[in-house]
Amino acid sequence: MFMNGRCSAIAFSVAALAVAISAGLIFRSMHEAEPIVAGPGVTSQTLLSALEPSLAGSAGDTPVFELKGEKPGGTMMILGGTHPQEIAGVLAAILLVENAKVLQGRIIVVPQANRSGFTHTDPMEAFLHSYEIDTPAGKRWFRVGMRLTNPAHQWPDPDVFVHTPSLERMVGHETRNLNRNHPGPVGGALTARVSRALTKLAKDSKIVLDLHEAQPEYPVINMMVAHESAFETAATATAMLQARGMPIGLSASPKNLHGLSHREFGDHAGAQAMLTETANPAMGRFRSRTSVDLVVEGRDANYVRAAGLKRLFVSFDDKGWPLKLRVARNLASIQEIIDAYSELNPESPIMVEGIPDYKDVVAKGVGAYLRPLPGT
Repeated sequence: MFMNGRCSAIAFSVAALAVAISAGLIFRSMHEAEPIVAGPGVTSQTLLSALEPSLAGSAGDTPVFELKGEKPGGTMMILGGTHPQEIAGVLAAILLVENAKVLQGRIIVVPQANRSGFTHTDPMEAFLHSYEIDTPAGKRWFRVGMRLTNPAHQWPDPDVFVHTPSLERMVGHETRNLNRNHPGPVGGALTARVSRALTKLAKDSKIVLDLHEAQPEYPVINMMVAHESAFETAATATAMLQARGMPIGLSASPKNLHGLSHREFGDHAGAQAMLTETANPAMGRFRSRTSVDLVVEGRDANYVRAAGLKRLFVSFDDKGWPLKLRVARNLASIQEIIDAYSELNPESPIMVEGIPDYKDVVAKGVGAYLRPLPGT
């Protein structure tokens, strides 16, 4: 009897160890960065730690791509991955890096603004760790991630997060939300230090665009939110997008809502700060199983029913909101913002070519504009 019990204990211990090792390998693999291929328009590539040395070697350090034209002009900073699971913003930024070429002025692209957030997913939500996109050269894979910094990299959360310098009080986990930390205090935690480095980049920019997504039941969706200093540029850009048949609204950045890029980069960096939101059903509370079809194709019968019950702030039919459509909208928004800024600021324009066209991305898919990985 004693031997049987001992054997059972050993067997259970071995099984537990095998499960722990397997889970550990899965979690460790999530720290592998998805590849981004610098296109011919990239003139330099650095890490964010070049601006904030305390980030060097940390999970918050992230690639920064510069696309600089031969002629001087304005500078635009584009952020993807402030909230990593808002994947259309990440992919739009990556497509810029891999395709665009600046002729005049400069564009700074940070495709994975909160790099730590790419290393985990939302607990208890059954999100995919990654997804794949077909390209002419084979499949490319990308992370889904989570909107907050990984607690393995920044812990513990306070009971109440007090924003600096406004002193606005928020729920404690917002201390790990990059888009509640701007402009980033000196000597702050990891997320705040990432914010501080991005604020330094914003100070060198005339325009900042932060690319986001939201669930279809969220009221601020298919929307451009603009700081008052950016409102003329944003109004011109949204009018042009509407003229092209793309439904998009315009909202003013609330002056008393702090920590967000569209507020703080305008107030503390002097940039024309804007943020866009596209519709991502994979993030919503009405969604069914979080499958590859939902993440990439954006289809969900639950959302079709919710639309019929008038519970959404966007239209939703059997076609859904596919990733390629959302990426195309982001790229069109970037192009129209650049054109509007250049028209309104002829003394420091930004001229760029190679941004994939809206109709082409919708027709051909995102994969048509992703470059082959080295060695393939």
